[in-house]
Amino acid sequence: MKSFFKKKEKQTLETKPKKTKVRTAGTRKKIVTFLWILLLGSLAFGIYKNFTAIDQHTVHEREIIETKIMDMNAIESFTKNFVKDYYTWQNEKDSIEQRVEKISQYLTEELQALNTDTVKDDIPTSSSVGNIDIWSVSPENDNTYAVVYSVDQKIMEDKNNKMVRSTYRILLHQDNVGNLVIIQSPTLWSLPNKSDYEPQQPESNGTVDSDTVQEVTDFLETFFSFYPTATNKELAYYVKDQALPLVNQAYVFSELINPVFQEDEDQIKVSVTVKYIDEVSKATQFSQYKLSLEKDINWMIVE
Repeated sequence: MKSFFKKKEKQTLETKPKKTKVRTAGTRKKIVTFLWILLLGSLAFGIYKNFTAIDQHTVHEREIIETKIMDMNAIESFTKNFVKDYYTWQNEKDSIEQRVEKISQYLTEELQALNTDTVKDDIPTSSSVGNIDIWSVSPENDNTYAVVYSVDQKIMEDKNNKMVRSTYRILLHQDNVGNLVIIQSPTLWSLPNKSDYEPQQPESNGTVDSDTVQEVTDFLETFFSFYPTATNKELAYYVKDQALPLVNQAYVFSELINPVFQEDEDQIKVSVTVKYIDEVSKATQFSQYKLSLEKDINWMIVE
């Protein structure tokens, strides 16, 4: 009986299959972890870029230039009044004393003492001032300005008269409330000389055909014939948007001199000298123009 149960148990054990243990690698868990890392990394990178972008766009360099307004009128008027008083005297004691008193209103105490004897009591000449020209007013340093001026003097000695034109430079100080004082005595200077600059003259570049040249020439001759006395209504027929002003002068058209034509897209550029005769003075007057013309129904001066 025991052998039967042992045999039965043995058969049972043999018929039960053995379970094989499978070790999983946890792929799902790894993918989820990877996605979380990617999400957090992207979020952190986005926040970083956002802050750095704000920093880059909100930081601006600004250069502030302070402009100081120079009171040219006050400086020029002060200078002209000084020049008139400084270069005017009579060869009389009272006149010379009055001059000393007048120029003291412009000069520092040091310069008053220096200029006391510029015109002495026994001077044989008298002087009157004609034209005064201010050539330049330029800043030297804080609140100090250099003024270059010319003065025409009529010098009288006995019965002899002589016209003298001289140029000088002075320095003025202007305080915070606008008051002025001369801090450098009139110093010999030079007038500006004529520049040797010559502007480049326009030349025809062959872009305008002969028929158009003739059309534009006829138009300009017609226009400039009546232009000096043209009314606003007449001018509007030839000139667009007041490209040329109303002049209303008694000039008689004579001729066009050396017109130069150039084509620029839909426009014709013209450089021309117009010769007029002034009916009042009988003198010749040369007006020089640089014009732009366009054609719709008829030619018009547009600028």
